[in-house]
Amino acid sequence: MYSESIEVQNKTGLHARPAAVLVQTAVKFKSTITIEKDSKQANAKSIVSLLSIGVSKGSTIKITAEGEDEKQAVAALTKLIKSKFGEE
Repeated sequence: MYSESIEVQNKTGLHARPAAVLVQTAVKFKSTITIEKDSKQANAKSIVSLLSIGVSKGSTIKITAEGEDEKQAVAALTKLIKSKFGEE
């Protein structure tokens, strides 16, 4: 299991478009990936699950992956979030 915490900085947080981009990235990996915010967990491969935890700008989330490509999965999602999903 590998995890990393990161602050979401794009203006709208994980609304529909960034959540969809995150899911598209997450499904490329074999690992089980979860996003946690304020002790609420979401499956990173499910847009409905992601939207349900309400991640807004300034929220700190924890990305956890478990599986054969866990470090690559966390690194890819962290890079995506740091890039502000290409929105800005």
